[in-house]
Amino acid sequence: MAGYIKATGMEEERKTAADWFRSLRDEIVTAFEAAEHGDLAGPTADLPPARFEVTPTPRHGENGEDLGGGIMSVMRGGRVFEKVGVNFSAVEGTLGEGAIRSMAQRGVPGIEADPRFWAAGISLVAHMQNPHVPAVHMNTRMFWTPSAWWFGGGADLNPPIPYAEDTAHFHATQESFIAPHGEGLYPQLKAWADEYFFIPHRGRARGVGGTFMDDRNTGDWAADFALTRDIGRAFLPSYLPLIERRRNTPWTESDRDTQLIYRGLYAEYNLVWDRGTKFGLATGHNADAVLMSLPPLAKWT
Repeated sequence: MAGYIKATGMEEERKTAADWFRSLRDEIVTAFEAAEHGDLAGPTADLPPARFEVTPTPRHGENGEDLGGGIMSVMRGGRVFEKVGVNFSAVEGTLGEGAIRSMAQRGVPGIEADPRFWAAGISLVAHMQNPHVPAVHMNTRMFWTPSAWWFGGGADLNPPIPYAEDTAHFHATQESFIAPHGEGLYPQLKAWADEYFFIPHRGRARGVGGTFMDDRNTGDWAADFALTRDIGRAFLPSYLPLIERRRNTPWTESDRDTQLIYRGLYAEYNLVWDRGTKFGLATGHNADAVLMSLPPLAKWT
């Protein structure tokens, strides 16, 4: 990024961003429920199509003041989705000492003098019934302090059983949405994802990559927001075709075992390394919403 540009109030920009994240959440929830109703073969074909359970996640201060909140939307035990969460939040408050130190070390100006913050975004993780359908993660967000603002997010594919053509489709679609925002930007965000989603204690990547960015602030809020929107808009065309391609692939107990072991790896990353998980828990957001990313079942050998 070009440096943290002074934020001031930015009430209109914050509302615009929050409204977009909420609308993207609505679009994805609708698309995933539609995918639950498609033609299906295999062990879960006779299950009734699942629907999202929607739970408000209000946030209150020590004196009961309204600090925003969000919507936790989780679908469990479906024909296609074993567990998927699509969460939206727009929250505010005052950062704790640990978060203040972390942001000061990253170069956020004025955070020690005025640790107020506002953050909004969408966060999605899908764990699938069929081991041949890849798991997936996506989030986009805006963060504001009185002295700075920035965007972050991306999407990455996490197949227990990788297919080269699925990986190629996912990356090509991501690139088609991001490339118009600047020459060389897509390779930069792809490399960032490869670095961010690497699991040091296992010495391997979490999945087959995707895109990732943080601290995005070029000084042009509209341009950075447009990029963030296109990262979000790229998600459904990147992922829905993979569901359709793999949902009826026959699978064995060995495939299921591979899937559960992979989920253990996924859980390790999210609990040990993921910055968003740490921030959500440290700032007192709803723990169930923060930990929505964890798989319903996992296995360690």
